[in-house]
Amino acid sequence: ALLLSRCLLKMVKGSIVPEDILSFCCDGLQGSTSCSWEPGEREEAPGAMGGRSPTEVQMSQLVLPCHTNHRGELSAGQLLKWIDTAACLSAERHAGCPCVTASMDDIYFEHTISVGQVVNIKAKVNRAFNSSMEVGIQVSYEDLCSGKHCSICKAYATFVAQGPPGTKVKLKPLAPQTEEEKIEHSIAAERRRMRLVHKDTLKDLLTRSPRDTAELETRDGSVVVPAEKTRVESVELVLPPHANHQGNTFGGQIMAWMENAATIAASRLCHAHPTLRAIEMFHFRGPSQVGDRLVLKAIVNNAFKNSMEVGVCAEAYDQEMSVSRRHINSAFMTFVVLDEEGRPRTLPMVVPQPGDGERRYREASARKKIRLDRKYVVSCKQNEVPLSVPWDQSNKVYLSYNNVSALKTLVAKANWALAREKEKVRIYTLEEDKFLSFRIEMSVRIAAGQAFSLLSDLRRRHEWDRHYASAELVQQVDEDDAIYHVLSQTLSHENKPQDFVILASRRKPCDKGDPYVVAFRSVTLPTHPACPSFTRGETLCSGFCVWPEGEETSKVAYYNQATPGYLAYVTTNVAGLSSGFCATFEACERFLLKNKDDLIARLRDL
Repeated sequence: ALLLSRCLLKMVKGSIVPEDILSFCCDGLQGSTSCSWEPGEREEAPGAMGGRSPTEVQMSQLVLPCHTNHRGELSAGQLLKWIDTAACLSAERHAGCPCVTASMDDIYFEHTISVGQVVNIKAKVNRAFNSSMEVGIQVSYEDLCSGKHCSICKAYATFVAQGPPGTKVKLKPLAPQTEEEKIEHSIAAERRRMRLVHKDTLKDLLTRSPRDTAELETRDGSVVVPAEKTRVESVELVLPPHANHQGNTFGGQIMAWMENAATIAASRLCHAHPTLRAIEMFHFRGPSQVGDRLVLKAIVNNAFKNSMEVGVCAEAYDQEMSVSRRHINSAFMTFVVLDEEGRPRTLPMVVPQPGDGERRYREASARKKIRLDRKYVVSCKQNEVPLSVPWDQSNKVYLSYNNVSALKTLVAKANWALAREKEKVRIYTLEEDKFLSFRIEMSVRIAAGQAFSLLSDLRRRHEWDRHYASAELVQQVDEDDAIYHVLSQTLSHENKPQDFVILASRRKPCDKGDPYVVAFRSVTLPTHPACPSFTRGETLCSGFCVWPEGEETSKVAYYNQATPGYLAYVTTNVAGLSSGFCATFEACERFLLKNKDDLIARLRDL
């Protein structure tokens, strides 16, 4: 029906003729799943993947009245079901065995979808780890009458492959082909790292801002609602239609029930119909089966001026209640209430219950800060992020993620062009949008791990890079991240030396074939403001990647996305008017060879 609707609309507009419709529909009945078509083109033969990833799954769903809420808009719960289904099919296509949803990352909904529109979902595996894999999901809507397409959300889900009882599935590695796939494959390891430390980030933020009681917001003329009045508890019986093909409760169904309970709680606060704007990570802690009773609990944790956070959890028990309730899932959902012009309304204030209510109230405030940090630092496109982002404990995980992922994105770009070669040193350039990036690489007779250790300590960079005067370790954030204050010998246009505050993030290979990574980016620290005697410089994205080429040989590459102040020096070297790049990198090689034996001795002493 969807296929025919698209063709009839094109016929009305005069862009195709009835014979084309017949040909197109026959192709569709034979199994074609492509969503775009022009007159005269034939669809792929069934099973032909063309240039697509072999794990890619595409789903198109026509939004019917039964899928919508009272406003005729697609319910978020129904959308979550479709997202989970498409992602699961993609995961199982790669694993070749049943898979279950382990978690779903934050989702930000950009638009609502109306009856009669089409939801297009594309899911594909970004990376496979041991027994788990990350699936990337893109959701858009299509208006059949106008032909308009619009993005709805982007999500990342983690699935775990399920083997026979008592066995563990070892997934085959994924081989990315396109530039986009290589970028997603590389950054997937960083997203995995960020998921694992998410709880610690919240705990750390709350520890550093202790409160004996919840700090209540004051808002002039606002209605005050006790949080207990928003509490919802609802039970669902898991029936066969709610189960997946493995007999467990379908993850998308659980998420839909949770969204329903959260919506009711939000409605009780504002006495209006709320709109879901964001979901913070779903995390499945265990399965449930047909015959289980699922108890959904929801409550408004905190209400800010224009948005509210609702906490919701799912617990399961069997018919005999032979064991206590099992915690299945939990999530935090952000709702707004829109006026007739689509603008967020001011919300009533929430008064938490003493004890757990106050804890939830404080945690909601902390999560809001983390969400803003994450959205500001992680979700922005690289050219939309300010060069120097303020660093603090609450956003350290996301700045580290942005630092490493920006470098990995640059490394995975496909259009690098060899600009110059001098003996063993090769210089490549990449021109795109507003940026000129360069890469310098050479092979060095040193183990990759040794090169990684020597290059990641900025305090030693002045030994081989004449642009560096000194580097002071300001803060050792953790084992992988450190902040340095760097003094440069390079004069600015103001004829003053430059200084930098740089976050250095180290990563060892996550899997075979991955490089060692040392990423640099500028940050700001209140303890190190700009000084009148120096010009504060900034670096957007730079760093080293080191690939093992043998036991005692590695390829060392330096990348830099040149900022305007550095551009003249870059173009002079690329054009061959200066040999500064080559001389610096040759000095780097001498430094590595000179110090590798000392490093081995120190490691042996440890």
